Amino acid sequence: MFHSIIQRSSSLKVDELTVRLVTNRDAHQIAAYYQRNKNFLQPWEPLRDPAFFTVAGWERRLAQLTELHKHHLAYYFVIFREGSDEVCGVINFSNLVRHPFYACHVGYSLDEKLQGKGIMRRALNAAIRWMFEEQHFHRVMAAYIPRNQRSAAVLKSAGFEQEGVAREYLLINGRWEDHILTARINPHWIQPES
Repeated sequence: MFHSIIQRSSSLKVDELTVRLVTNRDAHQIAAYYQRNKNFLQPWEPLRDPAFFTVAGWERRLAQLTELHKHHLAYYFVIFREGSDEVCGVINFSNLVRHPFYACHVGYSLDEKLQGKGIMRRALNAAIRWMFEEQHFHRVMAAYIPRNQRSAAVLKSAGFEQEGVAREYLLINGRWEDHILTARINPHWIQPES
């Protein structure tokens, strides 16, 4: 169930959470998030260059993400809890294709110390609703490694349905991993104006 009204902007408020598009000012907080969660996230993510965990690396990456946002080619959200300026999670929409597909992929991660509190489910629902209502997407797709039961539970609770299995789908932590393919469809899709 969706708890709070989404403002028609790229900063979304749901309960005690703020989910907003990352900006160039977030380099320190996002680098700290990935440093703090490096070992926790490693089994579920691609191998990362050392620069990925530095402020300088994120300053360069954020300049690229700003351009992708500007051209509507990707959206990278950060999650904050009320009263904290610490990034506690991320949600990214990539491979955005509009007419005639109107679909994209979503990826996400949440701070190890905040697992099991429903934070990602609520933040993901808010971000997907923004993609459906503001960006007019019809389909959001997500894939997870079969042994990642936490991710499976998040996606199921966020309305994603399994569509298949892809063998050796992504190079994760140095190994080709099978993935369960899922999608959530926008039941109220409206053709965007040209």
